[in-house]
Amino acid sequence: MTKINKVAVIGTGVIGAGWIIRCLAHNKIVYAYDKDLKLKKNLIAEIKRTWPYVKKLFNKKSLNLKNFKYFTSIEEALRNADFVQECASENYALKTKLMSIIGKYAKPNAIISSSSSGLLPTRIYSKCKNPERAMIGHPFNPVYLLPAVEIVPGKKTSKKYLNKSKNFYKSISMNPIMVKHELPGYLSDRLQEALWREGLHIINEGHATTEDLDRAIEDGPGLRWSLMGTFLTFHLAGGKAGMRHMLEQFGPALKLPWTKLKAPKLSNKLINRLVEGTKRQSKGKSVTKISNIRDEYLVELQKLRKKYEKKLR
Repeated sequence: MTKINKVAVIGTGVIGAGWIIRCLAHNKIVYAYDKDLKLKKNLIAEIKRTWPYVKKLFNKKSLNLKNFKYFTSIEEALRNADFVQECASENYALKTKLMSIIGKYAKPNAIISSSSSGLLPTRIYSKCKNPERAMIGHPFNPVYLLPAVEIVPGKKTSKKYLNKSKNFYKSISMNPIMVKHELPGYLSDRLQEALWREGLHIINEGHATTEDLDRAIEDGPGLRWSLMGTFLTFHLAGGKAGMRHMLEQFGPALKLPWTKLKAPKLSNKLINRLVEGTKRQSKGKSVTKISNIRDEYLVELQKLRKKYEKKLR
């Protein structure tokens, strides 16, 4: 199978920048598009900020910026690309219009993938030329470090292009999750949304602060989740009998009113509690400073995890 080396990234915000950095780290030729040339300066600064972490995680010696080209013309950015990663805002009207343009100017067999976090691909690609080569490629922030990507097919997406996209993502050290059918929110964001909504209720009712809830995950299930997810974790909770005994023991609790999945109203009172809580947690550190701490941690954590994944998988 022909290896994909030329990638167009449409949109250079947080997610777009992440894709660009990850592709450059794997020696891909990247054609970046954004309508404002002034954004190029911010993008270059982000590439340089993140490089020490990317270099360490992927064992790279140097950054080759000659493989990076920035365009303010979408037609030029798409002309030679074999893979297109779209990173526009989460808006059906915007993405549908953009995919019509991308489909028009991209090469006929170029794969088109949207970084959407929950929108349905069939709707996004409803006006796109050759929709059989189009899909969702939902990453996780920071894209340049985290390996997961959810590949979600639309109703017209062909298996051939799904396999090609899977191989491409693997070539940039990602672990693709092949979602069987399109559904709103896909997999991970549906799980995160449930946790987020429950957290909003707890804070709204004054039971805990944002720091309390973060610590409840950081020092508890979060440590386990970095190696094994919810289901394998609960399998162990059943002792030698595994999941079956866990369900017998804890299954009845599902009938208890522990959770409220319907989101609370985002009132000014709740907004202020969230803003003030996270401000206190930041302890005066800038977003850049905290991002650097997070990135260093994620590199070390993934290196450690690889030792244990081999034993588990």
